[in-house]
Amino acid sequence: MTTAVAERRQIGELLREWRNRRRISQLELSLQAEVSSRHLSFVETGRSRPSREMVLRLGDCLGVPLREQNRLMLAAGYAPVFEERPLEAAGMGPVREAVRRILAGHDPYPAVVVDRAWNMVDANGSAAALLEGVDEDLLEPPVNVLRVSLHPKGMAPSIANLGEWRGHLLHRLRGQADWTGDAELEALYRELLSYPGDDRHAARRGEQAAAPGIAIPLRLRRGADELSFISTVATFGTPLDVTVSELAIESFFPADDATARALGDARTARGGS
Repeated sequence: MTTAVAERRQIGELLREWRNRRRISQLELSLQAEVSSRHLSFVETGRSRPSREMVLRLGDCLGVPLREQNRLMLAAGYAPVFEERPLEAAGMGPVREAVRRILAGHDPYPAVVVDRAWNMVDANGSAAALLEGVDEDLLEPPVNVLRVSLHPKGMAPSIANLGEWRGHLLHRLRGQADWTGDAELEALYRELLSYPGDDRHAARRGEQAAAPGIAIPLRLRRGADELSFISTVATFGTPLDVTVSELAIESFFPADDATARALGDARTARGGS
């Protein structure tokens, strides 16, 4: 959904869409936002124009992403509230420094920073361990880490548990697309779904949750050996900038001693301490 389209759509229509997406009734939302259900009904039907403060309160109660809250403001006839600056901007220095410290701190374990569309923003040197054998075309900026992971010319041929890992990534992306209503993520989901793979795993999340183990691992073949990783995701707390709110840092930790030794050896070969 482009900003121009959001401006043409009525604020009431957009709020009703977000409320339905969250499966919240008008009464529930009115209680959370501390407004009358009658007034909320008038807003949704276009009979009443909400105040700037009410739009922000409703957006917050509905968990609307900051980018989309700006679009709600435009649709209501107000200026956007949340700034959106590129990561390279002068005022983003503390964010860049925090990201660099986190990436360096994870070495010798791979870590990547992605934006809302899963495009890689930054990575540490150890991330190269994940990208071995990936076609150069997939590494042309912007590098989409989900595309790299599941594309037949990407990591997919090296992933020993491809069906399981593919199901995990598709499940995450499906949930993100549903929660944010992001058309770009929806298109990416359809693209990834078209890649070869065992889709039975995408529909078996309940079975996976009950399966033995602590987390779904990423298992990469490297010659006769296999590297095994578990991943964590970190985001910035209480962001007020759109760019910052959409950054995520995914870190991959060794799931066994052999992987830890292999990553340590690779760091030494790169000249690390």
